[in-house]
Amino acid sequence: MTMKSALLAGVALAVAALPVAAQDLPDLQGRTIHAVTENAYYPLNFAGPDGQGIGLEYDVINEVAKRLNATVEWDLTAWDVMIESVRTGQFDIGADGITITAEREEQIDFTDPFITVEQYFLVRADEERITGPESFAENTDLLFGAQAGTSSFYTAIYDVLDGDEANPRVKTFDSFGAAVQAVKAGDVDAVIADQAAATGYIGADPGAFKQVGESIKSDPLGFILTPGSDLVEPFNAALDSMRADGWLDERINYWFFDYAAE
Repeated sequence: MTMKSALLAGVALAVAALPVAAQDLPDLQGRTIHAVTENAYYPLNFAGPDGQGIGLEYDVINEVAKRLNATVEWDLTAWDVMIESVRTGQFDIGADGITITAEREEQIDFTDPFITVEQYFLVRADEERITGPESFAENTDLLFGAQAGTSSFYTAIYDVLDGDEANPRVKTFDSFGAAVQAVKAGDVDAVIADQAAATGYIGADPGAFKQVGESIKSDPLGFILTPGSDLVEPFNAALDSMRADGWLDERINYWFFDYAAE
């Protein structure tokens, strides 16, 4: 299965499990929605050639606001404070390739998934020792790079290694991009990257990286909102409408495949 067909198959499964959109969407009467992201997760959110934030998550939230008769004000913050800043109401909504988990749902509200992505090993292009989770776990010389507190970190710890969050085989970095660059430099041997990140880094640096093995797990990605937010239902209704009319599929295809080819 190709990278593109694997991604679209995951998207199709997510869409099939969700209800068809209602025809009439809520009207937020020009309300301003305060959104935050990190600008470090290609192709979901990143700085374009002119320095402006672009990517799938920007497009989706801006289109949701358009359909709900609202406007969006964007801000930036680091991943390690994003959930707390939304939880406490500093921002209305956060977007950073955030996996929907039961633990996170205890402290913050989520929209329905807007995409489901697969998790894979991303390694140097000349790496031959790693073929999947077992080969990595058995070779104690191999090191992971990960951004602490992310789904990649927890997948490395709990789905590949021994469940010890202090395992010295996982080296943490301030950003996912820094972990990927550590792979390229040979400081660590692999990161766990979802389909978005794998597509982006392989396309942006030809010959530097490759994806190996089968999918380790599937992650549904959603937007986070302040607990009890009255935006949850309107956002979900707008997302439903975007699935129903094909807008969401078109944008996913553009950012994961067509944009990288430009």
